[in-house]
Amino acid sequence: MKKISLLIAAVILSSNVVAKEWKSIRIGVEGAYPPFSQTEADGSITGFDIDIANALCAEMKAKCTLVKQDWDGIIPALMARKFDAIIATMDITAERQKKVAFTDKYQHIPARFVALKDTGYEATDEFMKGKNIGVQRATSMDLYISDNYPSAKIKRYGSADEAYLDLKASRLDYVMADSAAITGGLLEKEGGDKFEFVGPQLNDPKWFGEGAGIAIRKKDKDLAAQFNAALKEIRANGVYKEIQDKYFSFDVYGG
Repeated sequence: MKKISLLIAAVILSSNVVAKEWKSIRIGVEGAYPPFSQTEADGSITGFDIDIANALCAEMKAKCTLVKQDWDGIIPALMARKFDAIIATMDITAERQKKVAFTDKYQHIPARFVALKDTGYEATDEFMKGKNIGVQRATSMDLYISDNYPSAKIKRYGSADEAYLDLKASRLDYVMADSAAITGGLLEKEGGDKFEFVGPQLNDPKWFGEGAGIAIRKKDKDLAAQFNAALKEIRANGVYKEIQDKYFSFDVYGG
């Protein structure tokens, strides 16, 4: 009888742990990937990711603190408990899932190449041999280019904005990034009319996963469950679409 009582107590305790409610959440954001996140002149961070984070926190009735973090160190900072979750357009990939867990996707936008207008393009390593391709370091795009164009001269940057600057200065032949980020960070900016997308939309799950999700530590399954429930609700009540339409003219959630 004593063993049964102890077993029941253990089950109850386990249930309580799983059902933990997070009322105070620190969220890691990048602040250098417009229109998803960007740092304004006054130091504030704005963008699609930021609005989604705030909407999710409001739905969960949680007090959230945004913590700006460079992309290169964003997963190590999560593991070091600098924050509890990452909302930074991070693709859900098998490689990343070895280190962290993810919520359901909250957007899925294909990647593309961008180049100076009238620049030739062929999706072969032979064509790309010796070409200078810029990419943000440690991204899905970085992995894709490394695997498919090993003969190219791959230049890795801490942020997409740095790559755009070198493309404008003719130090790069191509940049690869999230297509919406290229639109907001380059094509719609001053001088952007000199550049254009080249090649097809790229979304092969082998490199780009099944969309961008919220990264959390693997043990924090309760936090993932709260985010997933809140995401489902803001998609149902129209808040998600309201945020999407503020930044994009197409469905960023994907099929």
